[in-house]
Amino acid sequence: MQPALRTKSKSRINWRMHGFAYALLLPSLLFLGVFTFYPILKSIYWSFYSSDFTDKTFVGFDQYAHVFQDDIFLKVLKNNVLLAIGTVPVSILLAMYVAIWVNNKLRGTGLLRALFFYPTVIPMIAIANIWLFIYTPSYGLLDKFLSVFGIPAPHWLGDPHWVLFSMMLMVIWKEAGFFMIFYLAGLQNLPKEVYEAAEMEGARPFQTFRRITFPLLMPTTLFVMIIAMTNSFKLVDHLYVMTKGGPNNASNLLLYHIYETAFSFWDMGKASVLTVVLLVILLSISIFNYAFLDKRIHY
Repeated sequence: MQPALRTKSKSRINWRMHGFAYALLLPSLLFLGVFTFYPILKSIYWSFYSSDFTDKTFVGFDQYAHVFQDDIFLKVLKNNVLLAIGTVPVSILLAMYVAIWVNNKLRGTGLLRALFFYPTVIPMIAIANIWLFIYTPSYGLLDKFLSVFGIPAPHWLGDPHWVLFSMMLMVIWKEAGFFMIFYLAGLQNLPKEVYEAAEMEGARPFQTFRRITFPLLMPTTLFVMIIAMTNSFKLVDHLYVMTKGGPNNASNLLLYHIYETAFSFWDMGKASVLTVVLLVILLSISIFNYAFLDKRIHY
């Protein structure tokens, strides 16, 4: 076969292979385009307009300046940052501890794994109602428990000083079991020869964890950290059921603030600005983790 014909034949085969691959990807690309990329571009477009569905006026970056000078937005952003700081490290450490515990060959580990993972499969609305009963003043489960020891209980969801802490406990309870599954999968893929060598050398359990388990689990930790940090900025269901962001926006979070601005106050321009801010935060978290932390992890 002549070289020109051979090259033409190869290019035709490559075109067919690539065309078939893109044909398989087309449904997913269409789905992403319609439900992800188009809403993002539309939100960016609307963020430069002041709009309440009846009047749309181009205001440029004035809308952004107004949002960043809004005391409620700053308070909501502070709440979200505090929630992330209070839940992400605790959830990850608790999930890692539980995963190491249930990874041992003990009786009933299958049941323990199911019990720890069970909060993950419960819808957030159901979880909010469960914790609403736990936090109910006077006859709630937590108040009844504290009354046994004679400890006066605060108004968990009505006191601005306690409501965010109460939300953190619920989030940790739900997220830890979910992250445990990733750590459990990571533990079961670690080389057993390393642990056998450490045992022969007389390494203590804490030394084994610090020198072997924790470093080898860092890729899993990076993945879990990204999920945990992004999830902390996407919570909205429990707020709608439990506090509506109150009292006095003490438990209000960014995603619920966007929902409230868009569908309670019908200010689509401001809601679009808040959406863009949320997208920038989530994108920054991902870029920081993959561009900065990923280079310091050994796979």
